[in-house]
Amino acid sequence: MTDTLNARSMSLHRPSTHVDYPLALGLVVLGFFGAFMSYSSTRVALANAGYNPHYYLERQGFFVILGIAAMAIVAHIDYRRLEILATPLYVGSFFALAGVFVIGKSALGAQRWYSFGFIQIQPSEFTVLFIILAVATFCSRRSDGLRMYDVVRLLLMAGAPLGLIVLQPDLGTSIIIVLVVAGMMVVAGIPPRFMTFLTIVGTAGLVAAVYLDLLKKYQVERFTSFVNQNSNNPAIAALLYEVHNAKSAIGAGGLWGAGVFNGLQTVLGFVPEQRTDFIFTAIGEQLGFVGAASVILLLAFIAWRMWVIGRHAKDAMGRLLSIGIFIFFSFSVFENIGMTMGIMPVTGIPLPLLSYGGSAALVFYTAGGLVLSVSRRLGN
Repeated sequence: MTDTLNARSMSLHRPSTHVDYPLALGLVVLGFFGAFMSYSSTRVALANAGYNPHYYLERQGFFVILGIAAMAIVAHIDYRRLEILATPLYVGSFFALAGVFVIGKSALGAQRWYSFGFIQIQPSEFTVLFIILAVATFCSRRSDGLRMYDVVRLLLMAGAPLGLIVLQPDLGTSIIIVLVVAGMMVVAGIPPRFMTFLTIVGTAGLVAAVYLDLLKKYQVERFTSFVNQNSNNPAIAALLYEVHNAKSAIGAGGLWGAGVFNGLQTVLGFVPEQRTDFIFTAIGEQLGFVGAASVILLLAFIAWRMWVIGRHAKDAMGRLLSIGIFIFFSFSVFENIGMTMGIMPVTGIPLPLLSYGGSAALVFYTAGGLVLSVSRRLGN
């Protein structure tokens, strides 16, 4: 009897040999492909300006390799052991967000980054992941679902860092946090009447923010230009410059594309921030419909694997972690590609593992590692 109990106890802590290799491989391929597209979209311009044409390839390649290493390490850690880190990481991210206003670097009208010479860190991107971990830990301890008191605590938990992110300002990350926390509360068992009430309050708050001028001018302009894309107003047309050029670049790619390092919109730099927010336009112009569709299929496959792992997780912690990361990843993909096609407003949300950016690469690879950790324990 004792031997049997010991064997059962050991099986609870022994990780499964099952690793979702298709998910891991998809994330690796996506990261290296993104680094190459950053190179392909900037090589000609850098060379013509007399700079190192491999600059963005080398930098992004470094962060991709670092991110893959982080993913491998996190994947081999039992995600249930990370509950003890949820509060310290959450609190640390809050102070990191606050510190940005004191010693952070300002760029493009926002103060979001810490600059450490070769590396710039955007704490708001890490905050999304730490909020997912904190919410998953909190909700997994409430097996009977969420009560009103629990919902209030979750709103305060998300609202504190959310307020600082709004002040930076970073509307895109703010929207992601709202959607992720709302989705995780649904998975955790929030009563429908609470969710309906929160939706009404949230919508009313957004409308009030617009009419009371609580949003930045450029944020309002992005939304108004989005809903008036067919307007003949020159001011609105100027605001839609990047979107029009983005759609032109994607359309110019045709079926097979102009080829890597080619494409008029890309070579001449007509699409602003192409290596970051608008990297999908470079993919569409250089690789055409076939290449762009292949990338979308790979992104959809990764999201599907995250969803499947979340649905089959054997405990609430694993389920909430995976679904939270699934929402984070999926909405980032939908919003980024949508804004390049004019079906979503421009928010500055990066395309996961494809847009140039070290912080985003580290965050999404760490998130992937957490989902892989859940997948290794599906049998336990």
